[in-house]
Amino acid sequence: MNQFLANWKRRARELKIQVYAIYLAYRDPRVPLFARIFAACVVGYAFSPIDLIPDPIPVLGYLDDLVIVPLGVALALKMIPPDVLAECQEKSREVIRQGKPVNKIAAAIIIAIWIGLAVWGMSVILNVVVSRQ
Repeated sequence: MNQFLANWKRRARELKIQVYAIYLAYRDPRVPLFARIFAACVVGYAFSPIDLIPDPIPVLGYLDDLVIVPLGVALALKMIPPDVLAECQEKSREVIRQGKPVNKIAAAIIIAIWIGLAVWGMSVILNVVVSRQ
């Protein structure tokens, strides 16, 4: 069991390093524009303290952490030129040792999406209630 937990901790630490390396890479002008846009989306979502699917929702809440983020990271890593990626991974290892950054803009976007969905849902409910009267 200890080996299992140690393996997961190592994988989680490596994922943090890769996500921050993608963050550094998306700011690098040597990375193609489409890769920069995709990388910015992946990083924004990964660093956001708020998920599109809240963690308290059974099973689905952790789906983004276990599937969506790693898949996004894997795709972004393939889009970044190898020399840029190597530089960014080295810088990332140093920064991660000092503490994980948080993307407040991405958090604001996720909050805005949730508020928008709530407003839309309420309008649908109100329309149904009003149309029945």
